[in-house]
Amino acid sequence: MALPWLRFGLVASLIFLVHQTAAVGETDPQYWYDRSQDELVAALTESEGFNKNTADGMILFIGDGMSVPTVTSVRIWKGQKDGFTGEESKLVYDDWPHLGFSKTYNTNSQVPDSAGTATAYLSGVKTKRRVLGLDSGITVGDCASTFGHEMDSILTMVKNNGMPVGIVTTTRITHASPGGAYSHVPERGWEDDSELTEEAKANGCKDIARQLVEDTDIDVLMGGGRNRFRMKSQKDESGLPGSRDELDLIAAWQDKYTNKASAEFLATRDQLLALDPDSTDYLLGLYAFSEMAYDIERTAKEPSLAEMTEVAIRILKRKAQERGTRYFLFVEGGRVDHGHHFNQAKHAVTDGFALEQAITKAKELTTSNTLMVLSSDHSHSISFAGYPKRGNPIFGKIFSDTKNYPYTTLGYYTGKNALLQVATSFKFSGHRPDITNVDTEKSNYEQQSFVATLTGAHSGEDVAIFATGPWSHLIHSVHEQNYIPHVMMFAGCVGDYFNTCRDSPYLNPRLTDEDAAVPARFRAGLGLK
Repeated sequence: MALPWLRFGLVASLIFLVHQTAAVGETDPQYWYDRSQDELVAALTESEGFNKNTADGMILFIGDGMSVPTVTSVRIWKGQKDGFTGEESKLVYDDWPHLGFSKTYNTNSQVPDSAGTATAYLSGVKTKRRVLGLDSGITVGDCASTFGHEMDSILTMVKNNGMPVGIVTTTRITHASPGGAYSHVPERGWEDDSELTEEAKANGCKDIARQLVEDTDIDVLMGGGRNRFRMKSQKDESGLPGSRDELDLIAAWQDKYTNKASAEFLATRDQLLALDPDSTDYLLGLYAFSEMAYDIERTAKEPSLAEMTEVAIRILKRKAQERGTRYFLFVEGGRVDHGHHFNQAKHAVTDGFALEQAITKAKELTTSNTLMVLSSDHSHSISFAGYPKRGNPIFGKIFSDTKNYPYTTLGYYTGKNALLQVATSFKFSGHRPDITNVDTEKSNYEQQSFVATLTGAHSGEDVAIFATGPWSHLIHSVHEQNYIPHVMMFAGCVGDYFNTCRDSPYLNPRLTDEDAAVPARFRAGLGLK
């Protein structure tokens, strides 16, 4: 009886070692910067005839878990809900002129999570799974190993250049993807102080929510997750107790801006729709106790992703114009991922469509000199197969012949509702379930999977990058994920690329030949001697 447990222990030890180890050079942030900048220089030499203006704004959209099959399914759903066959439909970003692919692996994992990937596409440096805002030279879950390994995100660098910034998400604002924009933790689960380990508390590490309030100055914050800001001794607007042991962080956020600016805390959609973006300097909108609802199940109490995006852009654009500078906004359709984890394709796809609506609204509010980039942090094991007829409902069934049970157009490799066994019991049924009379169009229908797991797992294939606006042509091939923020910072002349513009921090035009401050490696690509 001891042998299976011994075998399990050896496997677990090997997994732990892989989890902690990165390839040679990858623990040095400069390794990732050099790789991205070499690629950037190469792309600059092939950029004749494209928009080379300084971006007046930079907006990064992330569909969490939005794989290429998900994008295709969103496109078909968009058409089918309006009565068309769907395949011929177009998403707003289908017409964006530049397209590439992103390699999503973490430094210690072939298939990534949303924390390591967020660090890559926001800070420009790849790191380990579960790690936010730290390079891969740290030990996962160990506070003491983190000091000196902090990485600034593009949001932080833009803010340090005196420009307004914002985050919009449908997940908790402390969740992995938004957390990558401002926090530095070796464990993404440290969203509030009740989740900190004793080692973390002893060594002075802060939880993610506390870092957001105490250590940042972000102009617009909207999403869910009030529970991470309220204490257990308090009840929030939903009547439920908070999660924190100490500190009412919503009150702390309000105190932070008292008598300094027009700052608004919002908890409902009505409050957001009544807000005047022209007279609001800081906004914290937490519209749900935890995650916001899937868009298809959203009530009038919660704003849509498009509504939050519109208000964020209006505030940031106004503040940027008042200062004569630019802005950065991060927008995440975060619950696409959650739909996939529960094998509920309709939740994932309709939330992907909600993200497309937010992008459409952003396009209406911006100019051709706004750089917009859309990508995903990672893929999911959803598949789109089986020779359905043209116009077959994207959430419908395929009847291959009379001898076999039907199956859905969309299915999963891993998940709870496996073909031959159910993950909660792991008992074999001996045959594929008959779904002939099952309503697969229900929003919470769980598509069948092949391997039984308690939740659907991420997958490791490349994800798409769509881009439009100034310097969007620098997205043009298969890229490392950490390349994305380098392009955006370069386009906006911010952060590490501030010196690609004139010395003035406001309305920086492109450099002339006389501007010697440009790093030598970029001069040729900018057309300078």
